[in-house]
Amino acid sequence: REEILDDMEMATGGRVIQNLCTVGGIRKDVPDEMLGQMSDHLKEITPRMEELCRIFSHDTSVRHRMRGIGTLSKEEMWELGAVGPTARGSDLALDARCTGYSAYDELGFKPVVEKEGDCLARCIVRAKELVAAADLVHTAVRKMPDGPVDVGKIKGGPDGETFVYTEQPRGEVLHYVKGNGTKYLVRHRVRTPTFANIPPLVKMLAGAELADVPIIVLTIDPCIGCMER
Repeated sequence: REEILDDMEMATGGRVIQNLCTVGGIRKDVPDEMLGQMSDHLKEITPRMEELCRIFSHDTSVRHRMRGIGTLSKEEMWELGAVGPTARGSDLALDARCTGYSAYDELGFKPVVEKEGDCLARCIVRAKELVAAADLVHTAVRKMPDGPVDVGKIKGGPDGETFVYTEQPRGEVLHYVKGNGTKYLVRHRVRTPTFANIPPLVKMLAGAELADVPIIVLTIDPCIGCMER
């Protein structure tokens, strides 16, 4: 973790809050040598991540405590609108990156899925996605084209509406924005992945043992600010 945070600080100046992305691109370019250095660091870290994934997924205590807890089927996840690792842990390959937005169609992305649909499956999906994310970084660095890093200044205010969905670590996030030609938006609505995963969580908790409740809740990785409405 510290090595990855060091790379983030090197590229953006911030370890926790990078503040690099902006509307229409990023605030400043990242030099090629810096990108190469980050890719090399990930190559060194990846074997350790793979080993940790193997240890976690095969540990007897972990499997005994989490296998068969909070189980939902693929069909139930679909009907309840689950997103992200919560859905992919039940063999539901939902991932906005599969649509190829931004440059994902050039990176050879494939979602990580598990079939069991329980707490352990959701945790294994998240663990394996660490390695998948590293592979995406390597491919992106290798294929990174030259050119501007943002769309430049745009005159005037937006007059119209649009709807965009992207993938976050917890799952699909939706943004709806509407403008009236001024610099102020008439409406901006966000549907967060945690909010989408509340109905599946309610179904998982039905009839569960009290001692299992914290484990079930944590496997959807809830953001309290995203669900407190």
